Amino acid sequence: MSRILLKAFLGLLMRVLYRPRIEGVENIPGTGAVILAGNHVTFIDSLFLGLVVRRPVVFIGKDEYVTGKGVKGRLMAWFFTTTGMVPVDRDGGHGGVAALMTGRRLLEEGNVFAIYPEGTRSPDGRLYRGRTGIARLALMTGAPVVPFAMVGTDKVQPDGKGLPRISPVTVRFGAALDFARYEGMDRDRYVLRAVTDEVMSDVMRLSGQEYVDMYATKAKAA
Repeated sequence: MSRILLKAFLGLLMRVLYRPRIEGVENIPGTGAVILAGNHVTFIDSLFLGLVVRRPVVFIGKDEYVTGKGVKGRLMAWFFTTTGMVPVDRDGGHGGVAALMTGRRLLEEGNVFAIYPEGTRSPDGRLYRGRTGIARLALMTGAPVVPFAMVGTDKVQPDGKGLPRISPVTVRFGAALDFARYEGMDRDRYVLRAVTDEVMSDVMRLSGQEYVDMYATKAKAA
């Protein structure tokens, strides 16, 4: 089954089962590179995102999702790559650089690239501090950033485990953010933090989540 057919099938199934409410999708440019940046509350966020956006959406995922053995491993690899995941080894010492360079390449090719600035799923449903990779990508490529919010997906798959439940879902997109005023400043840490915080402020407004000014990975470790 091709990517187009799989998206059509899953989209129909999603509309029948979840009847998702989609707001602001017209804010996504019809052509050219664009970064979608949003909250991450459960494993299936990327699936919902890819199904509600008209253009194909690509995102980075752990390469372990496509390196499994046996029938199950091959099925997982087919599913994730077909739904837009680009595998990257993010666990090594250069994992962050590899992810950044892969994201840059995908944007320079004119793709719609989705990223979760928190860097990992929220451990408790709150919105955590964004990592500045989102800002570096925006400034290196000049791509606009469209903030988005997943609302209700944590009820569909609590803790990212088990079979999905039937529960209302809203996917909300905000106005595109243009950071052209910071061109050439992708190595200025103060600019990177300011850009990232601006994106996260819009995500917080769209999602209605409580904001926590610390990294989600630190919260998980604690």
